[in-house]
Amino acid sequence: MRSSQRLIYLLAAVLLMSALLACSTTRISSSWKDPSYQGPPRKVMVIGMAKEPTNRRVFEDTFVTQIKARGTDAVASYTLLAGKLTENHDAIVAALKQQGADSVLITRLLRVETETSYMPGSLDPMPVGYRGWSYHYRSSYDFMYTPGYLMEEEYAIVETSLYDVTFDKLIWSAKSKTTIKGTDHELIRSVIQALTDQMTRQQVLRPAAAAN
Repeated sequence: MRSSQRLIYLLAAVLLMSALLACSTTRISSSWKDPSYQGPPRKVMVIGMAKEPTNRRVFEDTFVTQIKARGTDAVASYTLLAGKLTENHDAIVAALKQQGADSVLITRLLRVETETSYMPGSLDPMPVGYRGWSYHYRSSYDFMYTPGYLMEEEYAIVETSLYDVTFDKLIWSAKSKTTIKGTDHELIRSVIQALTDQMTRQQVLRPAAAAN
């Protein structure tokens, strides 16, 4: 009886840990907005500086969807600047003019950081069964010790900047920190959700519910 319940306890702990490890979470570490800027922009070109073409397309498409949901038109740069992104400034300017975009949003990975933390051990009670029907509301407890361990986590440090095309000036900028867990697409969604929420709070974009 004790062995089977101990196994159930361990399996529950493993499933809980797996669920936690599968989620990417993003927090904004710093942000800035030009105090003179009166947004929102009319149309944004989104540029994701990703090495993998697939990740670039997913990033830009997801960001475009989130921006449009807040009432601002947007276009993914890969639809105009196919292939590998280069530092060809003239090509980007031509694409912006072609689309009538008044702003450009550029996101790039600055670095990957690794942090090590110690998770202390714990002594947890574990029910081992009832003595009989007359002791239905009583239970005896065994204890299981979980030893402490070191845990390493990787974080993606991302910089996102929004520029006014007409005046060639920075409108808004933020740095975000995302745990590298789950799939690339989950990480991308986590980053974009945090960024669009922050842009809404700082009135760079309208709230999604008020966009219509």
